[in-house]
Amino acid sequence: MPNPPRQAQPVPVPLVATFSIAGHDPRTGDLGIAVQSKFLAVGAVVPWARAGVGAIATQSWANTSYGPAGLNQLAAGQDPEQVIQALVSADEGRARRQVGIVDAQGRAASYTGAECFAWAGGRTAPHCAAQGNILVSGATVDALAETFLEQQASGQGELADHLVAALAAGQAAGGDSRGMQSAALLVVRAQGGYSGFNDRYIDLRVDDHAYPIAELRRILDLHQLYFQEPDPASLLPLSGATLTEVRSLLHAAGFLADMPAAASYDAVTAAAFGAFAGRENLEERLVPEARIDPVVLRYLRNYVQAHHKPAPAHSEPTHLHLVRPARPADE
Repeated sequence: MPNPPRQAQPVPVPLVATFSIAGHDPRTGDLGIAVQSKFLAVGAVVPWARAGVGAIATQSWANTSYGPAGLNQLAAGQDPEQVIQALVSADEGRARRQVGIVDAQGRAASYTGAECFAWAGGRTAPHCAAQGNILVSGATVDALAETFLEQQASGQGELADHLVAALAAGQAAGGDSRGMQSAALLVVRAQGGYSGFNDRYIDLRVDDHAYPIAELRRILDLHQLYFQEPDPASLLPLSGATLTEVRSLLHAAGFLADMPAAASYDAVTAAAFGAFAGRENLEERLVPEARIDPVVLRYLRNYVQAHHKPAPAHSEPTHLHLVRPARPADE
């Protein structure tokens, strides 16, 4: 006799236990999320945002449909509380869900289902929603919100800086009780994506790392180096001692064959400087009118120091050394 058909067994879904903060910057209109979890590639699941609309973090037994559906409801004029009510009322798994929402007006809401694993909860404040589950304690959520508000009040940095600072504070307060694995940062801005073709101003992920928040901060620093525009007030004139130093550095780096005799910034130096910036992906920091971004000058100094160290005094090859037995003292 044929075996009776087996009933399909549900496929286990990994629990996205995490802490996150959704935030809005009233100065720029930026919206975003920062998140950390003991979960592989958390950035592929939790953060959703749309410029001019809102930011949504969906976690615990994450229902990823909350992201696009919630953004559509925000765009249609519902506030974050109304959106959460609509999302969870239509979801049979609502008791295991956790979600935080902030909209483009800075209104915020957070929801934690009754079956989320302890410690689980959320907190809202103007322009932010912080939430987490399987945390050491509620101190993590408090640290997320309070640090974010302090960062915004300081007036220093951008939304991305405030979100990552909040994430680091949440970890320092205890974080995920299981430890760390991945982190992500998503910030949206109208036409803020590469070449202005979309709104994904910053989209950075650390998918598997022993210290994911520190690594996220490191790659955010790189993003700001390569894509942030220079501060006009900090620009240095390419003349006098600064011009002499730049020419010497370009020469040491191999981009300027001979030192120009001209006392002023000339076409040969400009071409060499442009070639260096192009090779190192620093085009966004180039400025006209014989000026230099001090960030680029520091980069050029570090480049020469790292890539053009003096050769060893002896002629023995310095690569692939094997450990040699010590020679007797009387040799």
